[in-house]
Amino acid sequence: MNYQTLQLDLEHGIATLTLNRPDKRNAISYELIAELLRALDDVRNSPARVLILTGAGNAFCSGMDLENLKSLIGRSPEQNMEDTRTMLSLFRSLYEFPKATIAAVNGAAIAGGTGLALLCDFTLAVPEAKFGYTEVRIGFVPAIVATFLLRQVGEKIARDLLLTGRIFDAEEALRIGLLTQIVPQERLMDRARELAAHLIEGSPLSLAFTKRLLTEHGRAELDAQVETAIRENAGIRATADFREGITSFLEKRKPNWTGR
Repeated sequence: MNYQTLQLDLEHGIATLTLNRPDKRNAISYELIAELLRALDDVRNSPARVLILTGAGNAFCSGMDLENLKSLIGRSPEQNMEDTRTMLSLFRSLYEFPKATIAAVNGAAIAGGTGLALLCDFTLAVPEAKFGYTEVRIGFVPAIVATFLLRQVGEKIARDLLLTGRIFDAEEALRIGLLTQIVPQERLMDRARELAAHLIEGSPLSLAFTKRLLTEHGRAELDAQVETAIRENAGIRATADFREGITSFLEKRKPNWTGR
């Protein structure tokens, strides 16, 4: 199991998957996406019964890698559609993973990092963790994450988080139902392993059947919703505001929106 951007450990029925780009605050790159998809397949086919997802260093995942952001400007509509479907595949693979999943959020989880952290069955976070669906602030549309967030917190809260793009802390995330528990930094991984051990005590068939039940319950509706999300996510990339959002973010200046 050789990865460049991840570390995967299997022990006592628990798979621990660590985003391992601490110098980049575990930012999402094309390579990281590809390796995460491969790692999820590896865990799915392993004897592990629970997956723990965490980050190396002092961040869980800071969102998209800056170099990848630069490359988004000027991509063809076909490339934009392919990128969107790949990201959707990653999020759905985690959301519909057949084994129990636990996110151990050790620091900031922003944009796509928020998506990864909150798609797990259980999400533990340190008090210092920060979250945010910041896409609208840099010319993106949070189309894919919106599909899942609406299911988790309802429309009113989702509108607040998605339309403002504001950063929110662990206490608020717990209050609105996005976190399972806030855990001190020094106890985070121990608590994740304790929860994993508790899950392993249950019937493996019962866990598998229950996860399948939860996944299948809303699959038809989700299938329809994500097609709309794909079109919106790919469509925004053809706009001037999208190009300005990325450029201003990389240049660390206030964007000059034109509404085009």
